[in-house]
Amino acid sequence: MTQGNKWSHYFAQLGENQAFEQATAQTQQAINSLFKNADKPYSGLEPALLKQQINAVDFSQPASLQDVIESTNELIAKNSLLVQHPHTIAHLHTPPLIASIVAEHFIAALNQSMDSWDQAPAATYVEQQMVDWLCKTYQLGEHSDGVFTSGGTQSNLMGLLLARDWFAANRSQHDVQQDGLPEYAHKMRIICSDKSHFTVQKSASLMGLGERSVVLVNTNVQGQIDVQALQLTIDALKAQDLLPFVVVGMAGTTDHGAIDDLTAVVDIARAAGCWSHIDGAYGAALQLSEQHKSRLKGIELADSVSVDFHKLFYQTISCGALLIKNKANFNTLLHHADYLNREGDELPNLVDKSIATTKRFDALKMFMTLKAVGEKQLGEFYDYLLLLTQEVASKFEQNKHFELCCTPLLSTVLFRLSPLLQGDLSEAEFNKLHQTLRLTMLTTGEAVIAETKVDGQLVLKFTLLNPCLHISDFDSLIAKIEETALQLLN
Repeated sequence: MTQGNKWSHYFAQLGENQAFEQATAQTQQAINSLFKNADKPYSGLEPALLKQQINAVDFSQPASLQDVIESTNELIAKNSLLVQHPHTIAHLHTPPLIASIVAEHFIAALNQSMDSWDQAPAATYVEQQMVDWLCKTYQLGEHSDGVFTSGGTQSNLMGLLLARDWFAANRSQHDVQQDGLPEYAHKMRIICSDKSHFTVQKSASLMGLGERSVVLVNTNVQGQIDVQALQLTIDALKAQDLLPFVVVGMAGTTDHGAIDDLTAVVDIARAAGCWSHIDGAYGAALQLSEQHKSRLKGIELADSVSVDFHKLFYQTISCGALLIKNKANFNTLLHHADYLNREGDELPNLVDKSIATTKRFDALKMFMTLKAVGEKQLGEFYDYLLLLTQEVASKFEQNKHFELCCTPLLSTVLFRLSPLLQGDLSEAEFNKLHQTLRLTMLTTGEAVIAETKVDGQLVLKFTLLNPCLHISDFDSLIAKIEETALQLLN
């Protein structure tokens, strides 16, 4: 036996592979048992005790993989959040489709690196096929292109970065890639609504422009950008000799689910000489809905669009994409390496249009989902969810112990305890009650709901993403929240 053969049982090998088969079978059996026996979204293990038990794991002596799988199931899996549970309803965190989970098995075992064709021959073509499908779906035109990303944060960063480089090249033929930020960088401004995702500010910081370069525009009561205020903001910035270079429109804000008037946003941006970027991480999936895709009208006009598949496309985390109207703008990311994407390569290397080098074969998840589930069925999921969301909102309107904060626009429901329960509590104390209520529900394992702020008030939030839920699931959940709130008040 050669030295290498001594270690073969640690790896997923070619040929007969009993160790791999046994390990995957044992893992799948453990997951199946966990799902079958689950009665709470979280085990209810006290956070400090969970931390203590995880930190107590001893890595000094290896154990058999069989024992490691068993102990991982007991300590980690059984104390994880079960996103499939009806009472897991806090964040944009979906139950994944079986097709996506199965795709992950292929992705992990094949371990393709999506930077060069010679590391991912079939995978490269699959990703480009999925990008072409996306560009066609969003009607971005014959010169459009895209790339898969880790999610909305990376997609937004890339969209804004491309906007920055495009603006500098058009304004003064300045090459940011070669020469760094232009001398007028301190004047450059990013414009978005006050309900935009925090990754806009984060991206501004990473791009060297600073968070103060982000200018917020007021929104209406539904959380949509005020397009008249947007125009006035751009005019005011230019009057101050500042340089607005990109306008960010929202296709689904995190809290309200608000979709901006995308046509107006893009038209105003274009007239002002700005790049238009649409953050569609949450709501861009509506493009597959026959009932609701008209709400995205104007997205086809944008210079760049962020799409998240690990939200309403029901893919396993992480999986996203950035799409751009003019593929030539990817050239500002291009850098040739002699060992990887040599000049003159005839085969495609996806690293040419990505800020990542090694990248997962996440496109396979959408590939298998489109084949196994289909666009039409995905669209029907959304139609049902939006209808269910309105029914859940009505439950709060009809309950004297709650108040609905606003009419849902997508699949989020914002609510508070009724002022009837506030009594002599100050506003700060009443806000604290909401926080305590959420944490109590979480740490006891009864339900996972979210909290946020709207107009300075702390509110609670349901995010409906699971199309397998029924309105009866919410009867028991709302009753449990009501019961817990009343107990905390006594």
